[in-house]
Formats: sequence, structure tokens, C-alpha cells
Amino acid sequence: MSSATTTPSAALARPKIYILDAFHEAGIALARQHADVVCWPDPAIKNWPEDADGVMVRMTPITAEQLARAQHVKVICKQGVGYETIAIEAARAHGIPVCRTPGVNSEAVAEMAFALTLSVARRVARFDRMLRAGAEIVRPQHLGIELQGKTVGIVGMGNIGKSVARKWLGAFDAKLLTYAPRSPADHWCDLPHTRVASLHEMLPQVDVLTLHLPLTAESHHMIGRRELTLMRKNAILINVSRGGIIDEKALFESMSNGHLFGAGLDVFEIEPPPAECPLLQLENVVATPHAAGGTHETQTRSALQVAQQVIDVLQGKPPANCVN
Repeated sequence: MSSATTTPSAALARPKIYILDAFHEAGIALARQHADVVCWPDPAIKNWPEDADGVMVRMTPITAEQLARAQHVKVICKQGVGYETIAIEAARAHGIPVCRTPGVNSEAVAEMAFALTLSVARRVARFDRMLRAGAEIVRPQHLGIELQGKTVGIVGMGNIGKSVARKWLGAFDAKLLTYAPRSPADHWCDLPHTRVASLHEMLPQVDVLTLHLPLTAESHHMIGRRELTLMRKNAILINVSRGGIIDEKALFESMSNGHLFGAGLDVFEIEPPPAECPLLQLENVVATPHAAGGTHETQTRSALQVAQQVIDVLQGKPPANCVN
């Protein structure tokens, strides 16, 4: 057989991985060892539906229309746990597995929940702004609250919720109330806590309410006007999960009327929130830009895991942590 009739380049063609968002360099480097990579912010990433074999994504939405054009895509891997930005049903219809990286960022997100709680309780962000502005500070007018021995309500009993629970017990000897109707009755049997049968049973009892659950049709606006009314006047609300779980209009109205000591929000219904977002105008709101998982350690681990899960599928292995 003549060598002129062979097509070695086709046999050796490398798959193409499109990286649609900013990823830690460790994950990008691993992907490049096994594939040709088109990486954000290269404008060519818009061609992923026509050209990609594998996709790595963080926050960029993936629509049903894009998936209908994705003729070669064998896997999409989402960094993190939530996947509401991806048209899951359309991916299923087109036979494209969607994977995620559960558990990788649990400690980082739990730490952010604590950072926000402490910042709200001890007025850290407010004092920082006042000092930088050269404002007069009459300290008795900005008293904080102590957290030792407080009652903490944890909504959601997954990996992040458990890490938060352990920290509250260890650092502040808190009394824990939990609400997670789909978790087994013996869940967290190694941690002292009290399960409640309903959210409305929990809310009047807690000094701190901290949210650690996915955004679903059931959890959308779970914390609304009625729920906020049930909370103690000087309670603190923390959300490091998804913005849509809180009705932001109701929260603004409640806090504008002097209800709640403060709120710590890492997530918003629109991200990033516009500068004119009403909640950002309140001095007792501490806000961060969906950055709870933003540590060197977490970003390295999760980027590597996303890349490896994509590579594995492209090499013929079954998808790991698949949600569809």
C-alpha cells in the first residue's frame, strides 16, 4: 500500500476543548496537554457549538439553541455545583452529558459564609468605608452584635451546609436548627442539631439564617416578604448559594423599614448586580461578587477536576458527576 494513500493527520487529530470563562491556569494547562484549546477571552470561543468536542464552563449560559448546533460536543463540564445556567433538558435531548464538580469548593464557600456573617455582625465593611472616607465615627452609634451561643438556622444539608455547621459549633458553640426536607432523617447524626419540619417553624427562632441549597423551582424566592416578616428584627441573613432564592425586592423593603440587623450576600438575581441595585445602597448589606469559591486552593482543584472530567470523556471514559 502506498504511503500516499494514508491520512495520518486525521488519525492523530487532537480534540478541541473550548473554555468559555476565566479558569485557573492549572486547568487550562492540563487541557492543553490533551487537546487543542480555545480559551476565554479569545473571541473565537463564540464558535464552540460548531467546533468543540468538549466544553469547560463556569458562569456563561449555554442555551438550547446553542446545543442544537453542537454537532461534535461530547461533554460539557461546569465548574461548581449549580447548573441552572445550562439548558439541561436540551443537552439530554442531544445526548450531551453535563458534568459538575461537587464538594470541591465546600470549605471555601463555608468560610465566605462566615466572613460575611462576621462582617455584618461587627460592622467591618461599614467601618472600613467610613475610615477611608474620613467620616466622623461615633462608635456607640454603630454597635455590632456578638455571635457566641447564638441560634443559627441552616437551610440545606449538603456538603457546604455541613461545613458551615461544624464551624458554627466549633467557633461559637451555636445552637443549630436545620431545614432540608429531602435529606434522610438520620442525616448529620454526628453533629448536634435540631431538624425542623418547616421553614416557617425555623425563622422566628434564629439569630442567623444561612442559605446553602440549589436554585430550583421549589426554592425560587423561598425567602420572600412573609418569611422575612417571621424573622427576628435583629437577625442576620446570609446567602452564598444562589440569588434567586431571596426575593430581593422584598428584602430591600424589609431592611429599609428597619427589619433585620443586616445581610451578607455573595449572590444576586442579576449578576453582577448593577451599581444602582437597591440592596447595594443599604449600609447594613455586605456584598461580594459571587466570589465564595474564589480561593487559590479551590480554583486550582476545581479547574483541574473540570479539565480532567472533560479529558476522560474525550478519551472514551464514562462521564463523572453527570447531572443529566
